[in-house]
Amino acid sequence: MSVLRLGLCVLGVYSMFLLWAVAQERLSVPFQHIDGQSTHKFKSALFLGTCQSFLSSLSALAYIVIRGKSGSSLSSLLGLDLASMAQMNNSSNSKTNGSSSTKVNGHTHSPSAPSHTSSSTSKALLLCYLQVSAFITLAAPFGFAALSYITYPTMVLGKSCKLVPVMLMNVVMYRRRFAPHKYVVVAMVTAGISVFMGFGNEKPSKASSNGEQGSYGQLIGILYLVINLILDGAVNSTQDEVFVRYKVTGQQMMFWINLFCTLLSTTLGTLPLPHIPVLHPSSGLQSEFANAIGFIRTHPSVVVPLVQFSLTGALGQLFIFETLQHFGSLTLVMITLTRKMFTMVLSVVVYDHKLTVGQWVGAGIVFGGISVEAWVKRKEVHAKRVLQEKEKAKIKSL
Repeated sequence: MSVLRLGLCVLGVYSMFLLWAVAQERLSVPFQHIDGQSTHKFKSALFLGTCQSFLSSLSALAYIVIRGKSGSSLSSLLGLDLASMAQMNNSSNSKTNGSSSTKVNGHTHSPSAPSHTSSSTSKALLLCYLQVSAFITLAAPFGFAALSYITYPTMVLGKSCKLVPVMLMNVVMYRRRFAPHKYVVVAMVTAGISVFMGFGNEKPSKASSNGEQGSYGQLIGILYLVINLILDGAVNSTQDEVFVRYKVTGQQMMFWINLFCTLLSTTLGTLPLPHIPVLHPSSGLQSEFANAIGFIRTHPSVVVPLVQFSLTGALGQLFIFETLQHFGSLTLVMITLTRKMFTMVLSVVVYDHKLTVGQWVGAGIVFGGISVEAWVKRKEVHAKRVLQEKEKAKIKSL
């Protein structure tokens, strides 16, 4: 069942975000004005993020309501009735294990009443969601700002190394440890994609229109990229911690995080804030959303790719949070990174691009790392099955 779930998650992430990438590329090129004489680019990344997070929260809510148990309260459906959820988990664990203790990440937890009340625990959970949402809302502008100073291949190369900050932030923020093979897989996947990117013959695109290509400008771009990666790593590690501590579902987390993202980005987009480097690039006391809506009115052809971008991103997130809940952030990052690799390979086949020997070596290293992870997972599943068979045999002998 777990293999089937993982396969569906991979298929969903690949298909939805392939369509999402098509819409994203379309949104990066100019749109024709209604006068038919001029074309302009849509520049409001904050508006794009708000549309996607709004639809994502709606799709998560629809999923929760449709799949939820009939008669459940709204707080229970949304993952805020933590006391009843803990009782259900404890009762199921006691039935399964014959004891009243559970084990999470190697630490034993007893089912005794929590030290905090249900309301205070729910507040702590909502604060965790708000923290993740703030990280996401802050990370995106730094990613866009980095492109003003560094080339796009450099940006992709940095993003491809996302496994490193995810593992680093898990260790630094939550003192979480991983199996030794996880470090090997992370090193192989990161090194493979770096080799693939580094040995490409594609000439770098223009980094910006302001001509800042000096060493100082590149240092600023790298700094922005590092901030973006650190925030992304904090997002994934905090999500893992929420799953372990509060036992919520992926869709419940998706709903709350996207709801808070919508509220935060709407606040930033509607307030007539002064110019804030990176976070609010609009000049003067202008509202970024007002400029975006004005652009849509004068460039109606932007509507279709905008809806496609938001809808496929929302549906793709359902698969992302399903993966996060059942397989963790490292597995998710490996899926998203390999999706980039498969997209490149598909581009080679469809458009007859030529890969260098170094790029083929990089692709081999990546797939080798994935094979190591798959082999270890298979051994773990086999060992669990053997242990279950032994336990069944002992019970029958009694």
